[in-house]
Amino acid sequence: MIELQLPKINAKIREVAGKEQIFDIIRKKYVALTPEEWVRQHFISFLIEHRNYPKGLIKVESGLVFNKMKKRSDIIVYDQTLNPFLVVECKAASQPINQSTIDQASIYAFSLQSRYLVVSNGIQHHCCKLDFIKKEYSFCADIPFYEMLS
Repeated sequence: MIELQLPKINAKIREVAGKEQIFDIIRKKYVALTPEEWVRQHFISFLIEHRNYPKGLIKVESGLVFNKMKKRSDIIVYDQTLNPFLVVECKAASQPINQSTIDQASIYAFSLQSRYLVVSNGIQHHCCKLDFIKKEYSFCADIPFYEMLS
């Protein structure tokens, strides 16, 4: 897998029936090692180890319904009252992040009433703060530490 612009992780990788799998510390199981999963696992590790996010408040590939369609969010971090406040959309490193990508991810974040949205392909990371009254978002200089979000 490609080296990302995130801290290195000590990933548990195995091969089963000729396919690589990576251990997901949140779901506590091995999952298919795809380029998107490589980014997701690095980002989870970054949030826990470098931004002090509690592992118990992180949910991976959570289902949600938007406009009567079932969707999956890559990572949701909840606050201490179990309300979503950070949604992370992960893309493969080969997939560029553009305005359309961020706009689409913001729709899911707004529907969840999350305060923050991050879109990352492991190389580029964009963090936005959502304003529910104006129904818009503004870019943040960095991904906040958990203490700042509480």
